[in-house]
Amino acid sequence: MRKEVQMHPSLDGMPQPITEREGLDDLDALSAEGDINETPFNVFIGHNLGHRVFSMSVPFRQFYELSDVANDRESGPVAQRPLDNNHAKNLAKYMLRGLVSAALMRRQIQQKEGTPSFDEVLDLLGNQPYFSLQPIVCNIRNIPYGGNGAGGIRGMRLQTERGETASFRVFLSERHILWVVDGQHRRAAAEMVMSFLQVVRQSGKYPAKAPVLFPEKGREVTPEEMIVWNEAFDAARSYATLTVEVHLGLDVAQERQLFHDLNKLGKRVSSSMALQFDSSNPVTQFIKSSIVADGLIRVSDVDSKDWSKDTGEIAMKDVVAVTSLAFLNKSNASGATPAVVEPRQEVVQQLWHKISEISGFGEHGAKEQTVSAQPVVLKALAKLTFDLNFSNRRPNDGRELFSTLLDAIESVDFSHENPIWRFYELDTEEIERANLQELSAWLPSSEGTANRDIGSFQGGFMRFGAKHNDIFPILGDMIRFQTGLPSRHT
Repeated sequence: MRKEVQMHPSLDGMPQPITEREGLDDLDALSAEGDINETPFNVFIGHNLGHRVFSMSVPFRQFYELSDVANDRESGPVAQRPLDNNHAKNLAKYMLRGLVSAALMRRQIQQKEGTPSFDEVLDLLGNQPYFSLQPIVCNIRNIPYGGNGAGGIRGMRLQTERGETASFRVFLSERHILWVVDGQHRRAAAEMVMSFLQVVRQSGKYPAKAPVLFPEKGREVTPEEMIVWNEAFDAARSYATLTVEVHLGLDVAQERQLFHDLNKLGKRVSSSMALQFDSSNPVTQFIKSSIVADGLIRVSDVDSKDWSKDTGEIAMKDVVAVTSLAFLNKSNASGATPAVVEPRQEVVQQLWHKISEISGFGEHGAKEQTVSAQPVVLKALAKLTFDLNFSNRRPNDGRELFSTLLDAIESVDFSHENPIWRFYELDTEEIERANLQELSAWLPSSEGTANRDIGSFQGGFMRFGAKHNDIFPILGDMIRFQTGLPSRHT
């Protein structure tokens, strides 16, 4: 049951409740006459801090067509930063996983016969327990602010049989563009997803160039996989939706202020906490299900700056950086897929087993007991693990060399007093006294311009510097020297 209504203009700056008036076919006295090509949407009307807004759900596929980015009014750039294509692509991969997951859930609800292709595709894309996108914030321009007055949006009340307001139906025409104030990357990502699905379904092959959202690019789609993509496409055009909060009639200054408030007033969670909560990435899954669950390390949300209060826990962001280096040769887990990570898990787990056995590691006051408690040293070990096992340039006897490394780790002197960590500060006599005369053959040439300031020895502690990308390759060379591995420079 529905009943046509009007919303009164504000009084003394305060929004007024919706009331009925005979003879009016509009919402808020917005428009007495409709436009051609109107599309109806059911919305909830709210007052976000007193300002009237619509909350609505838009089919995934339809949102891009209904919207545009709030960038180019006549006065120039308005309320957006430049588009980051990498960020949009990562969001597109997330959305694609979400659509496949939605299609799988629908099959289960409809009690359709199971097919392993869904699980196989999700394994390649990267599965996770739950998918959701935050609401996209838009503004409909060229209507009266707040929806009051003539020239706005036609609408009507939808009521239950008991006369209770269920929602409102508004009719958006071609001129009612949803200008995206917050969510331009989600909008661009949605376009990438729809383009990917169109190419896959029409060509029967995975795109070898943009949009590349599937790891096995250029390969032909199997008939079983085509079922997955067809049902994911059905999800995108029907029951999978994006939630949109629509503001009404904002001007340039208001759009800019809204963009600022949405993006600057929130407090970001720490990287370690975010990674601990994340169950979507196979690297973080491995960390939590293997090395943490097996008791090899203890992780925390924050990094302990005061070494005297060190509990032996490692910040989750550092554990992810170290483990990602061992798996992927990069210090972040983005782009990791089960197809790459799973075959390498046994090797990386062996590394963490040996690290956990280093004297003093993981104990209270670990950073004062051993340099191995500093993440940059762990990164050096992780880099060695990747180079000897997974690199395209790994030596022919890389696996044997890795076994040598593992066997020798327990004999490496990871104490702060080991003079090898201070090699660049030692004079010739001190180098000879420490039997480090041959170490230069393992280190980068002194003729280069690379950073050689790897840290300083103060108060009995060797504190390595913050430029980890410069430092951990050199520490890896020092570990090669101590474990009898050949120099990477010869």
